[in-house]
Amino acid sequence: MTLFPGFQQKKLRTGAATIHLVHGGKGPAALLLHGYPQTHAMWHKVAPELARDYAVVCPDLRGYGDSSKPKGLPDHSNYSKRAMALDMAEVMSALGHDSFHVVGHDRGGRVGHRLARDHGRRVKTLTVLDISPTLKMYQGTNMQFAKAYWHWFFLIQEAPMPERMLEGQAPFYILKRLGRGKSGLEHFSKQAMAEYVRALKDPRTIHSTCEDYRAAATIDLVHDQKDRTKLKMPLLALWGRHGVIEALFDCLADWREVAADVRGRALACGHFIPEEKPRELLAELRRFLRAH
Repeated sequence: MTLFPGFQQKKLRTGAATIHLVHGGKGPAALLLHGYPQTHAMWHKVAPELARDYAVVCPDLRGYGDSSKPKGLPDHSNYSKRAMALDMAEVMSALGHDSFHVVGHDRGGRVGHRLARDHGRRVKTLTVLDISPTLKMYQGTNMQFAKAYWHWFFLIQEAPMPERMLEGQAPFYILKRLGRGKSGLEHFSKQAMAEYVRALKDPRTIHSTCEDYRAAATIDLVHDQKDRTKLKMPLLALWGRHGVIEALFDCLADWREVAADVRGRALACGHFIPEEKPRELLAELRRFLRAH
């Protein structure tokens, strides 16, 4: 049984990668970007419903799922959010979408943030799920945050140390990452879980995802520090009431430092909003996107 009934699969070549995606529906375009350690499959409870009113595009980010997994460069620039955002801009052009809404969870939210920065004329709205801006989060690092987000500091270690430690551990690692909330794994479908495990079993995926985090701790911070002007498009920030963002960050205040038009709220869930609270997320998205 397909996770995305009525959707089509494609592989599109961008200037520097091949991006695997599914897309379906008609109407204004909406680009949904997944988080770590997942793939586009994480949108399976949201995308088919949203496609009733929107042309929905769910890609695997560079380095994830069935998209390209180039070896990381010494400066990690080919996994910068700038490079990953450019992939998405080119994908949307290839599909005929000159302008579009962006919804990003976790890593996808960080790619979405850079997409809004670098291609702001094309991004109608930006929705970020359970993140504060990368620079703000690193600047706010303390013992509590480091313990909760230990994987940030593990994955950025010099290759090949984290790659070798994760190789062969995909099922265990996925279970630990996704099952860390109060409700465990009850919100995750077996089919989606199997996709996450399948993707992370590939040593190239392990390396690529480490490079994503290494870029976030290096070149992405350089890019973020150079940004002075605030994003102009409307921004919706949603986060889990039972997660780290709620406990350690002021999500709305953090986004108001980088964007001019911000609104949002906490939902009664943990980190994995699209799978834990898909109905509530859909209601928020429909209300927000319809208004813009």
